[in-house]
Amino acid sequence: MRLKSLVAAMAAVASLAPVASQAQSSGDNPWMLRVRAVDLLFQNGQSNALSTLNVKAQNEFIPEFDISYFFTKNIAAELVLTYPQQVNITAGSGNNNIGKISALPPSLLVQYHFTDLGAFKPYVGVGVNYTIFGNRQNFPALGNSVQVDQNSVGVVGQIGGDYMFDKNWGLNIDVKYATMSTNVNTVQGGTNLGKLTLNPWMPAVGVTYKF
Repeated sequence: MRLKSLVAAMAAVASLAPVASQAQSSGDNPWMLRVRAVDLLFQNGQSNALSTLNVKAQNEFIPEFDISYFFTKNIAAELVLTYPQQVNITAGSGNNNIGKISALPPSLLVQYHFTDLGAFKPYVGVGVNYTIFGNRQNFPALGNSVQVDQNSVGVVGQIGGDYMFDKNWGLNIDVKYATMSTNVNTVQGGTNLGKLTLNPWMPAVGVTYKF
């Protein structure tokens, strides 16, 4: 199901290719870049033993880089990238640090841009988030006896806007919400201890460059 969801999202973006010539024929370069500072706000949820232990991922700031391609003046695809983040994991009422997990959460979205408001250009988007939880998992407080699943596929929604100072440069404000979760298992035997549901809100501010 996870692979089918990812393939379906990529197919939806590919289906827009026949109308890409509309953007190109208008004389506008279809590429846009953004660099953002993102406040990663996890909406932690736990099941089974994780609920009893109050296991949580801690909020953090991350850098974000994205590339957008405009198929028309209104419709674009956005690939959202960052580098692998070391997310702190805590447990107990005192939020004691028990270790870290490495997470790389790229997203692919299809957006609709509103273009009749002058310099202000709001947009909405929806797509797929594919989070890779890498091998750099380290839980010394638990004797390194647990690990998480290697990936998570979920839906991501987005609302934001660019305020363009000129034809190239602008200010970007953006908010995304992604469904994201992972199972926590014992290293020996693979016993499932529960699911950690992360589902982050991602408010961000950044700089836009339109070619």
